[in-house]
Amino acid sequence: MVDAELRKIVAEMFDLMYEARGVGLAANQVDLPYRLFIANPEGEPDSKESEFVFINPRFLERKGMAEAEEGCLSLPGLYAMVKRPDQVVINAYNLAGEEVKYELDGLFARIVQHESDHLDGVLFIDRLTPTGRMALSESLAEFELDFRSRQDRAEQPSDEEIAARISELEKART
Repeated sequence: MVDAELRKIVAEMFDLMYEARGVGLAANQVDLPYRLFIANPEGEPDSKESEFVFINPRFLERKGMAEAEEGCLSLPGLYAMVKRPDQVVINAYNLAGEEVKYELDGLFARIVQHESDHLDGVLFIDRLTPTGRMALSESLAEFELDFRSRQDRAEQPSDEEIAARISELEKART
């Protein structure tokens, strides 16, 4: 159900996305138990007509294939070439609670696939070829080392706390 609280959450998500200079953001990236993501392929806060909200998205069709560079707000500064379908048809609900269907291609198709992947626990690095993953192995090791170091200093939750939170979020979705 779309209510004032959800509208407020979505507005805050757009603020966070623009602050990080992104073009999309999934709810679970900011610890929210909703199956939704936002996107603005223009990446410009003043371009309100380019803001889209996808609640409970479902892909109806994917076709073509293209390779392009992707990055992620969850892995700042990390970029790699990722192959994805170039055209998609996606069904979702918008912030007005209306069912919508979009036929997208190019960058916008890539954004909705990337953000939808987040909702399913998939990062762009999970879609890399073995060679692409190997090229990023040093950077990924640095991310993990930094994360573990923050866990040791209690600046990040422990693995057990993360697992418990994931369980909570999964229960909240059902």
